Amino acid sequence: MHQLDERLGRALSGALLPRPVAELLADLGSAAVALPVLAAALGYAAWRGFRAGARRWWLAPLVAALAMAAVPALVVPLKAAVDRGAPPGMDGTGYYPSGHTATATVAYGAAALLLLPFLRAPRALTAACVLVNLAVGLGLVVRGYHWPADVLASWLLCGGPLGAVALSRSTRRSSSRTPSC
Repeated sequence: MHQLDERLGRALSGALLPRPVAELLADLGSAAVALPVLAAALGYAAWRGFRAGARRWWLAPLVAALAMAAVPALVVPLKAAVDRGAPPGMDGTGYYPSGHTATATVAYGAAALLLLPFLRAPRALTAACVLVNLAVGLGLVVRGYHWPADVLASWLLCGGPLGAVALSRSTRRSSSRTPSC
């Protein structure tokens, strides 16, 4: 499996995209870019929920912030445990999973989940979120910063935190409030 991953990584490295475009896409996964996007979505969702008088207006933004805070707690121990070597041109080990991919996935995914209830075109935002995250992963591989499996592992790893955000914004009532017959 490693050989297939590394062969694919070498084939994609430097291919498909001009270097500045690949660099820009990879940079979308940095905390300096992704965290302000999430912060704006957190603030907007909290403000809209509070203004609308929602009972637990603070819950989804809080869970989204905690999901983002959990990213290093999930990624760093895995990097240390797996200790995967760098792609050609990079030094050291600890590239699996990709921290930039995980940051982008949770930040942009949580932002989208927070904003969906307030939009008239939620499919467009969902598609944009998926495309941005695919672009970040592609940029990281094309620039030679990560192997494809590093990116894929981060996407899979982030399902849990994003699932928690999705559940926190659920509007279904609990069965304990259902009137008895």
